[in-house]
This record gives sequence, structure tokens and C-alpha cells, in this order.
Amino acid sequence: MSKRDYYDVLGVDKGASKEEIKRAYRKLAKKYHPDQNKEADAADKFKEAKEAYETLSDQQKRAQYDQFGHAGPQGQGFGGFGGGAQDFGGFGDIFDMFFGGGGRTRDPNAPQQGADLQYTMVLNFEEAIFGKETDIKIPKEETCDTCSGSGAKPGTSAETCSHCTGTGQLNQEQNTPFGRVVNRRVCHYCNGTGKIIPEKCNTCGGTGTVKKNKNIHINIPAGIDEGQQIRVSGKGEPGKNGGPAGDLFVLIKIRPHDFFEREEDHIFCELPLTFTQAALGDELEVPTVHGKVKLKIPAGTQSGKTFRLKGKGVPNVRGRGQGDQHIRVKVMTPTQLTEKQKELLREFNEIGGNDSTDEQDGNIFQKFKKAFKGE
Repeated sequence: MSKRDYYDVLGVDKGASKEEIKRAYRKLAKKYHPDQNKEADAADKFKEAKEAYETLSDQQKRAQYDQFGHAGPQGQGFGGFGGGAQDFGGFGDIFDMFFGGGGRTRDPNAPQQGADLQYTMVLNFEEAIFGKETDIKIPKEETCDTCSGSGAKPGTSAETCSHCTGTGQLNQEQNTPFGRVVNRRVCHYCNGTGKIIPEKCNTCGGTGTVKKNKNIHINIPAGIDEGQQIRVSGKGEPGKNGGPAGDLFVLIKIRPHDFFEREEDHIFCELPLTFTQAALGDELEVPTVHGKVKLKIPAGTQSGKTFRLKGKGVPNVRGRGQGDQHIRVKVMTPTQLTEKQKELLREFNEIGGNDSTDEQDGNIFQKFKKAFKGE
């Protein structure tokens, strides 16, 4: 089944800004998050939206996608010389064929850095805002204690491969129209390591490493956001031949909140008001992630009005201040009125309750009446 266009997945135009793409993704992520949506296809839609966002939110990836589509710059027909060289045995082989093996040879015994690891951590809404310290357990390769990483059985040692004399590569001469040339291949006797282990370690089977569950302490900074990563230096896979270990990258995912929504360092929420509260005004206790605060609702507040609580948002993850909380008012229309309430509303309407005199709203009711009277 072919992939859908990433812009269609997020429901944005091709000229959408980075912020529009981010808002569209947050909306879909909240709707289809597996913790919130139990429909059969929710998980697939969540992954689809995530994949689209990760591509379109990155300037370089987006430019490549706009040019090449899902095939990407490495797709068939877009690989250029570097991508097509594999069909001819690799660039190194072509170099060897025409220049008699003059290419640079990698030392198989040189120190090599270990591979990086990635771990996905799911945080609650508040944990991402205030940060936390925790331990995670990840399976990773560790140096074998039995052989100290040599791969050889204790009391024995590895030997230099007699077939490649420790180079890790075999040279094969052949006659061509250009003369006698040399093709260079990885030594299949030692798998390119340059060493043979006559008696392998019983614990690691000759690899020099064993898989272990490792506890790693992680410090989550306050204000971290969805999709950001924490780099833990040296906690990846171990290096080879004395090389340094790789790094661990902790990818952050955040569970949606029932009441709050976040955009960068700001928090947004919707506050329901009764008709009476909006008309007469009120003073309410409203929730924030920092605790409850009092909010004064002026008389005549209209639905859609937004109030700002300065400094009640998210601390910037780089220490650059703190965001605000924005509260959008939604006036609720009552649906189950008693006869007494209906009678009072009719009386209110008869004495001119619908005639707005507030200059701020432009006397909208008067304009409405004039439009239908043809004035």
C-alpha cells in the first residue's frame, strides 16, 4: 500500500509554516494517541502523523521530500554516482581496478567508536514541564568480563590471520584489457578483523561482548518538549579495539493532558462560564500547572475572550525565562431550564435584554436588526 502524501496526512498546505505543521501534528497526536484512542487504526494513524511531522518539521528533510517524494534522495534514480556505485562492487573496487590497488586500506585493528543507542521515554504532561530524575534500564552490549573483550578463551589469545596477514582484506589479481589489476575484498576467513580466534570464549562466543540490562541515571530538564532528545555521552555500545563507547540518545514523548495544551513554552486551556457569570462577572479559582490562582471575570465577558496568566506556563528548557498560560472563555448555553428560569429569560428579553449597548462589540444586535429591516 503506497504512503499518503505527508501534507495530506497533517492536513496542511505545501506552503505551511513550521508552526502550522507543529499545530497540526499536535492536534492529530492528541486525537490518535494510543493512550487516549482505543480504535483499531489509532496507533497506525498516530505513527503516520509522527512520520509526516518528523520529515516536514526538519528543513533539510522537507526540502528533500518536496523534491523527491517518499523515495528520498537515496531512492532509485536519485542516488547519483555514490548510490549507483554499489552495482559495480563499490567505489573502492573501481579505484583498485584502474589504479592497481592504490587505495587507502583501513586498519582492522584500529580503535573504533561504539554504536549510538536510542531509548524512547514517555513522560506525563507535568513531568515534562517540571523535569525529573530517573533511572532507566536498557539492554546493551557490555565488554565480556570473562575474556576482557578479547573474544578468546581465558589462557589463550587471538592470532594474526594467515590468509590476509592481519590486513583484513584479500587481494585478487586478474588480467583485463587495461592490464593486470587487483581487486580487493574483505577477508572471509577472519571477517575483516585480521585475527583468528582458535579457542573462543565460552561466555561471549568470541564476540568480546555480552548483552546486559544496564541501569542508567537520566536527568530530565524542566521544560523539555515532545520530540526533543537528551544525549548521555558514553552510554551507547562499547567501542572496539580500545575505541570509545557510543552515546545514548533519549527521545522524549509526552502524554496529552485532559485539560491543558502546550505550544512551546505556553499553556492553553478553555474555561467554561455560565451565561450569568459572563453577564454579571465573577471571580473564579482556575487551575494551572503551578496550582490554583484567582481570575477575575469582568461583567459582559464574551465567549472567545482570552485571559493571560503571566509566568504560569512552561520554564524554557534553555533557561530563557518562562511562558504564560492563556485561558480562553467559552460561554455555555443552558439546555435544561426550569419553567421559572424560562419565565425570567422571557422577561429579560422583553425589557430589552438583547439590545447590546456595549461600544466594544459595535452594537452588533442593532446592526442585525437594521439589516433585516432594510435600513
